[in-house]
Amino acid sequence: MLWFLSLAASLAVGVLLVGLYRQSSSAQLASTETAVAEACDAIADRYAYYAAGWAGPAPGESDAAFRADLAAVVNFALTEYPGLGGGIWRQDDGPLAATVPLSGDLHDAIAALAAEAAETDRDAAQSLDAGAATLLLEVCPLRGPVPGLAAFALARVEAAPGQDQLRLGLGVLFCLALGMTALVTWLVAAWSRRISAIEAALAQHEAGTLPRLAATGERELDRIVTALNVAGERLDAAHRRSDELAARVALAERLAALGRVAAGVAHEIRNPIAAMRLKAENALAGDDARRRVALDAILAQIARLDRLLAELLAMTQRREPVPAPTFFPAVLDSCAADHRRADIEIRVECNVGTVSVDAGLLHRALDNLVANAIAHTPPGGTVTLGAECRDATLCLTVSDTGPGVPAELRPHLFEPFVSGRPGGTGLGLAIARELAEAHGGRLTLTDPGGDAPGHGAVFALEVPCPPS
Repeated sequence: MLWFLSLAASLAVGVLLVGLYRQSSSAQLASTETAVAEACDAIADRYAYYAAGWAGPAPGESDAAFRADLAAVVNFALTEYPGLGGGIWRQDDGPLAATVPLSGDLHDAIAALAAEAAETDRDAAQSLDAGAATLLLEVCPLRGPVPGLAAFALARVEAAPGQDQLRLGLGVLFCLALGMTALVTWLVAAWSRRISAIEAALAQHEAGTLPRLAATGERELDRIVTALNVAGERLDAAHRRSDELAARVALAERLAALGRVAAGVAHEIRNPIAAMRLKAENALAGDDARRRVALDAILAQIARLDRLLAELLAMTQRREPVPAPTFFPAVLDSCAADHRRADIEIRVECNVGTVSVDAGLLHRALDNLVANAIAHTPPGGTVTLGAECRDATLCLTVSDTGPGVPAELRPHLFEPFVSGRPGGTGLGLAIARELAEAHGGRLTLTDPGGDAPGHGAVFALEVPCPPS
């Protein structure tokens, strides 16, 4: 834009100079044309005064005397117009009197204009190109006793002064325009090269950070580079602080989770141990029958501890899934049969056929979800298992008609030892979530329930399901 503005300014000044020069030349030509016309009229007026009351040359009077009289008329008429030439022309004879020599072209031009003036009885004018000058010519018909006479006046108009200066000025403007073009081009190229280097340095650097940029040598551009370097240092410091805070938060979360797990494990283990201790004390103080009852109770508590440890191991030991073509309605029917009860109806709604999944992992996850749903469904309620495929994803749902999930439990629902019923370990949902994630999917509570009577919780388990 700067280059175009400079070029436009140079062109405007050049056009103005040329226009002024042409106006000067036109004005000079116009004033000279006026002077030539007036000189021609002056010759005609002086001849009219000379020929007033005259009947023409006397018989026998020499032509030389007549020519001398006409020369005197012309000289007297042109005394008021210095620098102009003129004379009197007669058809078929040429010039009878002239103050300037008449060349061949000028002679022919006056003859043609004289014939035109005699024919139209009006003044005739013409301009002739004489190289660096212009010849202005005007012919006026002369009325009087001598037929075929015409007065003519001419002037030579040189080119307007300052043409050399005009050429010099235009040359200087052209050189300035070229210089500005070269300078702007060099500046743009230099800036583009330096900015490209900055862009390349930024593009090659790791995302989220700013590299240390080297100075470019351009003062204004180096101000931006300095600002970027300062911003990069601040960003690095902010990243370090953020990493430190994230590490502290992660450590605090791990310690908090470990504390919750430890508290849950201690609570779950402490109750069976207390029960076994009480039964053992009763066995020591009683007879054989009481000892047998106590031993049976102790074995039941040991089995309870064994199940707890198995669930903990299942949650911590992630197994890699092995997908295989599976007729999925059979998986749902098997899961429903394993949890069949007389007081709770278990429904199966399956809209899929054979899919490529790890049936073992999904069966274990569904077992935990169905067991959780049955535990929260009152007698006479319904637990529904659903399955459908959407966009290469197997979507499984387990819903119940229980009271739903309390609002205070929802943020920590899938954490270990978080349970909404007395005696629950809170490991079932945590294990189901681990199994879903091991299969590359996720487990969510899609409908918390509790908003209307008979409307319980709905858990959705989604896993990838490529075509088998």
